[in-house]
Amino acid sequence: MRNLEFKDQMHEYALWRAKVVQAIEMYHQWRIRYGMNDPHSTNTILNAISNLQTDRITLAFVAEFSRGKTELINALFFAETGVRLLPSTAGRTTMSPTELFYDEEGGSYIRLLNIESRLEDISLAELKQQPQRWTQFKLDSNSPGQMQEAFKELCATKMVDRQVADKLGLWNDRLAAEQGVVNPEKVEIPCWRHALISFPHPLLQQGLCILDTPGLNALGTEPELTLNMLPSAQAIVFVLAADTGVTKSDMDMWMNHVCLTRGGNKQGLAVVMNKIDAMWDDLAGERGYQDAINSQIKTAAATLKLDEAAIFPVSAKQALLGKVKNDNAVLEKSRLAALEQYLSRDILNQRRTILMGSLVRDIGFLVNESSSITELAMTNAGKQLEEFKKIDFENHDMTAKLMAETRDRQQLYMANIENFQASRRVFSVQAKMLIDSFSKEKIDPIIRSTRTDMAKSLTTFGMKQNMRKLFDDLRDLLQDSIDITNETRRLVKAIHKKFKDEYGFKEIEPPLFSIKPYQVELEQVFAEGEAFRLSAKTTMTEQSLVIHKLYSTLIAKARNVLRQAHADAISWSNGVLTPLMHQIKDHKKQIESRMQLLRKINDSKGSVAEKIALLEAEIDPLKRQKDELAMMIRAMQLDAVVKERA
Repeated sequence: MRNLEFKDQMHEYALWRAKVVQAIEMYHQWRIRYGMNDPHSTNTILNAISNLQTDRITLAFVAEFSRGKTELINALFFAETGVRLLPSTAGRTTMSPTELFYDEEGGSYIRLLNIESRLEDISLAELKQQPQRWTQFKLDSNSPGQMQEAFKELCATKMVDRQVADKLGLWNDRLAAEQGVVNPEKVEIPCWRHALISFPHPLLQQGLCILDTPGLNALGTEPELTLNMLPSAQAIVFVLAADTGVTKSDMDMWMNHVCLTRGGNKQGLAVVMNKIDAMWDDLAGERGYQDAINSQIKTAAATLKLDEAAIFPVSAKQALLGKVKNDNAVLEKSRLAALEQYLSRDILNQRRTILMGSLVRDIGFLVNESSSITELAMTNAGKQLEEFKKIDFENHDMTAKLMAETRDRQQLYMANIENFQASRRVFSVQAKMLIDSFSKEKIDPIIRSTRTDMAKSLTTFGMKQNMRKLFDDLRDLLQDSIDITNETRRLVKAIHKKFKDEYGFKEIEPPLFSIKPYQVELEQVFAEGEAFRLSAKTTMTEQSLVIHKLYSTLIAKARNVLRQAHADAISWSNGVLTPLMHQIKDHKKQIESRMQLLRKINDSKGSVAEKIALLEAEIDPLKRQKDELAMMIRAMQLDAVVKERA
């Protein structure tokens, strides 16, 4: 599959996203038009729209130095520029992690973060929100040559004192000794810690984001890459060199940085066996060449414990040459097509499935609620029509009796309102307990006090014990929240059941707040923290640097998980009783409509047939309302959700 087809797939994916966004916006207007809107549902819908509009497909490329990773990125995405856009020639190794995307507001630029920022107690994610902290160069997207020149800065290095390199985590005595370097005064280090590149390439405009990570040393010294950025990527492409196979450092990266980020899940994980052209042997011929490639794939699959189908033999050099020269024979020889097909078909489909899953989770309940209430209104209107058809409206006593019954229903409605308000007051108390269990007032003191204790520790052992205590305290805090969550869930179920049993409301199963997703995320953070705590590197690293790394990555991540739980608990508690409120409002509307109809019929001088026609006309708006909703449910592709819960 050629790059043009991948571009087409991305374009089709972007169009699909835009259509779903349009359908959700129409659904929002529908809720407003028919009086089903409320602040919680508006917020939920607008968030869903924002998530779709800002969605990016992130492909992360991971490899040890000299595996041809950047050349592969050039071949896959930027060959039509006619140049080797990103620096990937010998002696031009990318030194800093690089993100490529399109920032419509910011335009075309390359932003570079100085390496010394590692010493600051601020995360990379926070630094991205401070453009003034970055060195910025403008890019001319119409001049590949100018961009090519600007990108050479990604390889920039400088000489610093060995002590400075050590503080920055860029010096390793053991590795240096292995290379015959002992106690040098000056050490060569990268100038830049991280690079952000934005320009209007068609694929980047469609929402593609590329993460290019340097070798093992960068991953080891930038924990945010492994802990935050790689896990959020839709796919990780791990690049090996066919002529060397899986080396010790490759295996280290695979086990500690690639597999760890996927949590054991191999979905969205591909291995590229690059530089297959180096295996060509004129004497062995095509058969020997293929056998050599198959042998390396088989060995790599066994070593990495991966299916052979997930390993793609490629020559990035031939692929780039074939595309630039428009030489199909060379391009075919590169075997890039299978990898492009995997990226365009499997990864985009996986992302679409994930987005639909998020959509079902975010607004599936609202759509189902709308469908249930609309269906109920239609059913009640139909029953009322059948009831009225059998009544002699010439009998004024009968009409008066019906009007009296309707007034009794109004009294019952007032009781509904009082009971609902009482139930909501009880729920508010319980919901506050749930929300407070995740509040920063509970979390921050634990994190602050542990940091103080760690800094005071005189030994590495003492520091590690405090680290362990922090994880245990956060785990205990979460356990308290689990108990409160279970009690809150029981209360919500009881309130919904009460209104179903006592007032005949349709039972619309409310979405129940679940703490499990946050529990799973935190346990993963704790597992990563335990590995960090027990690692030999932590023992050998200067104490203040260890604390900084821990707090700028793992603890920041744990705090974000709990912050998200807090925000989600607030959102859920604001909306979980909304279906009851909507049914009460709808019940009121039905009573008022019934009373109005009875008055019209009573005052009408027309025939019985004319009165029946008047009743039937009242159902037409409900039919239109139902048909409009059905059309929007199809456009949002949520038909299955409504059928499942019908």
